[in-house]
Amino acid sequence: MTNLKAISSRTVGHYEARADAYWAGTHDHDVRQNINALLDAIEGTPPHTILDFGCGPGRDLKTFSELGHVAIGLDGSTRFTEMARAHSGCEVWTQDFLDLELPREHFDGVFANAVLFHIPTAALPRVLRQLHASLKVGGVLFSSNPRGQNQEGWNGERYGAYHALDVWRRYLIAAQFTEITHYYRPAGAPPAQQHWLASVWRRAT
Repeated sequence: MTNLKAISSRTVGHYEARADAYWAGTHDHDVRQNINALLDAIEGTPPHTILDFGCGPGRDLKTFSELGHVAIGLDGSTRFTEMARAHSGCEVWTQDFLDLELPREHFDGVFANAVLFHIPTAALPRVLRQLHASLKVGGVLFSSNPRGQNQEGWNGERYGAYHALDVWRRYLIAAQFTEITHYYRPAGAPPAQQHWLASVWRRAT
């Protein structure tokens, strides 16, 4: 049986111990394609209320705020949430991804960039249902995960589940999301070098 608490604790501990190095290595990454994919899919007049799920040190959280949206961050690492508040000036929640307390029908969009692959498949259906419930009807979930062939396990001190598109679709559809689009990143690279699967989903009902 998968020990979800131990998986979460060990993975979060990895990021806690390397928070400053992680910020140094990722603060200048260009993810505008992903941010635009979420915002372009949200219907209605901005500003939108956005949950940056797995916000890390707050890079994208700050971008959403600077674009005029109401941006709220969430991360399991206390160090990351402290950094995200300081960097973005936004509200940031410290919550374990496997023990979420999210408001219902509150968000226009959920931005889950490079984070949902840390959810063990044993817990993924529940987490996806919680994200679905946190969105307003018509709201949008963006996800970006490393591509894989449905393998799962430890990569050093981090746990990961690496889904192929057809399996990832089954999880999202089962959670009552409707697919809007998907693409592979980085843009313009040969297919063999596009190691990230991005997908955009709507809560239809």
